[in-house]
Amino acid sequence: MKFPSIFRTANPARFDIKPRYYDPVREELDQRTSRIKQELEAEGKLGEITEEERLKRYESGIRGAFAQYQGIREKESSMMNSTALIRTLIFLFLLTGMGGYIYLGPVIFEYLLYLGIIVAAGFYFTKLKKSRNE
Repeated sequence: MKFPSIFRTANPARFDIKPRYYDPVREELDQRTSRIKQELEAEGKLGEITEEERLKRYESGIRGAFAQYQGIREKESSMMNSTALIRTLIFLFLLTGMGGYIYLGPVIFEYLLYLGIIVAAGFYFTKLKKSRNE
């Protein structure tokens, strides 16, 4: 008898087997192919494959791939798209906010808001100027 509990106990894992797909036609075809191949080799009509021919048959298609390698192309990135710069600006903003709150009180958030508006305006002004020049 099981006592009531607030914790769930693990149930044993169930055995679940997934049957493989069996194709009798494919199986018969493979058997016939191998039988005919053995018969032809026994008659001498199908010669023994040499090691060199086997290597040519399974030769890698990657042989000339490295000759065309031109290196990894770096994305064109500006300084404002860099995640490191954005992280640094957020860190400095938070550090300035905490330090300013200790020394000046809640008025620092007003100053930071004005500073943020000025920086954003400067950023969009330079973006606009670049897009007009192009």
